[in-house]
Amino acid sequence: MCELYSKQETLALRRKHIAPSCKVFFAADPIKIVRAQGQYMFDEKGEEYLDCINNVAHVGHCHPEVVKAAQKQMELLNTNSRFLHDNIVEYAKRLSATLPDRLSVCYFTNSGSEANDLALRLARQFRGHQDVITLDHAYHGHLSSLIEISPYKFQKGKDVKKEFVHVAPAPDIYRGKYREDHTDPASAYADEVKKIIDEAHNSGRKIAAFIAESMQSCGGQIIPPAGYFQKVAEYVHGAGGVFIADEVQVGFGRVGTHFWSFQMFGEDFIPDIVTMGKPMGNGHPVACVVTTKEIAEAFSSSGMEYFNTYGGNPVSSAVGLAILDVIENEDLQGNATRVGNYLTKLLNKQKAKHTLIGDIRGVGLFIGIDLVKDHQERTPATAEAQHIIYKMKEKRVLLSADGPHRNVLKIKPPMCFTEENAKFMVDRLDEILTGLSTGLEEAVGAQTESVISEDTPCRTKMPEEAHSELLSESSPDPKENPSRKRNGLCTDKHSLLSKRLKT
Repeated sequence: MCELYSKQETLALRRKHIAPSCKVFFAADPIKIVRAQGQYMFDEKGEEYLDCINNVAHVGHCHPEVVKAAQKQMELLNTNSRFLHDNIVEYAKRLSATLPDRLSVCYFTNSGSEANDLALRLARQFRGHQDVITLDHAYHGHLSSLIEISPYKFQKGKDVKKEFVHVAPAPDIYRGKYREDHTDPASAYADEVKKIIDEAHNSGRKIAAFIAESMQSCGGQIIPPAGYFQKVAEYVHGAGGVFIADEVQVGFGRVGTHFWSFQMFGEDFIPDIVTMGKPMGNGHPVACVVTTKEIAEAFSSSGMEYFNTYGGNPVSSAVGLAILDVIENEDLQGNATRVGNYLTKLLNKQKAKHTLIGDIRGVGLFIGIDLVKDHQERTPATAEAQHIIYKMKEKRVLLSADGPHRNVLKIKPPMCFTEENAKFMVDRLDEILTGLSTGLEEAVGAQTESVISEDTPCRTKMPEEAHSELLSESSPDPKENPSRKRNGLCTDKHSLLSKRLKT
């Protein structure tokens, strides 16, 4: 492998020149990746890792058709989008064809953060309203305007919630306020949004937008209950606001059954604005906002021109078009359904075998494994999750943990992920979980007691690097009571999938 520096030299230079807030995976013992192909990544020693977390490399790392499209266009022309060029209009036409008819106007940007920032501008210009409703534990990007509406970030820092930001409960039927034993969790969670709207109006404020990921990623792989978005959209529209669906992490066929995740919720739900990014460029920086003609015309009427130097440039558009072709030609959407169903089946077998697994949830190749210390209290198994991802790394499988307690193992691999990959991953997970079960009592120690709060005592000894990373980064949400029972009940109805979306 060709390297400029040894791993230790790279680490030293990173510490010297890269800001300390820019974290790396497995910070205490990071992997130096030098190349990748498909669903595999390789370190400087040539060791192969199965990538189960890289939803950015959507159609697979370094896909030859994508590389070829970029190289071919770059050899010919790359310039800003003020010049007339076929690629941008062809890409806009192809993207629009995947969406409901009324979502037909595109604004191209370079990142999901830029797209979400622009979506807020569109929403606020539309009727002149300012306030935004967001979901608890949400993350929508790194710009200041987005940190303000991302509780995942501002609740962990010193920032305080701005008066124009309103936080609704995440529609989590496993760990949230209304759970799967509730008769109608969709209406209950939607009514929480209605209360926020009413309180805002009583204070003389006006709602510009409700923004949500179609499936919450950083919040812990949350799939909203069927009917929730329809009811929320009704309330938001009644208040003069617009509905923004953030598809930056979950779009482009990842759910398998549909091209866009919001489409899972029924044909009677159509957002007013859709944002997209990450998988859109397979690693190339390209993103987009798609909206209605009415909203776009209202934005234009402000008199301010929107110009993004690189948004939709010929190379970015060529890359985007190639990715659409690969998704179709290789039936990656169908693959997400087939492999996702197989993987979910394997994981549910593990859930029946290992008490550490509290919930398996997801659609297609977007799956979360919620780890708990006990099934009744649903106490988050945060330290155990960190232990597992480091042990999986040792077994050459890359996973990450997220959610407000960092106890949810996230699975969102490249879309070329196979059934063989799924079995390999689950077999390695089974080995680790079996080891945890057999060594649980012997592993009690003060080392991990210092990592987790008194509310969530830890019984599992974890690798020292995981312990170090948890000490530096873990901060469970103080507002959430992790030992709260489901509406005061301790019934174990994990199979009530009708409360989640039926697909």
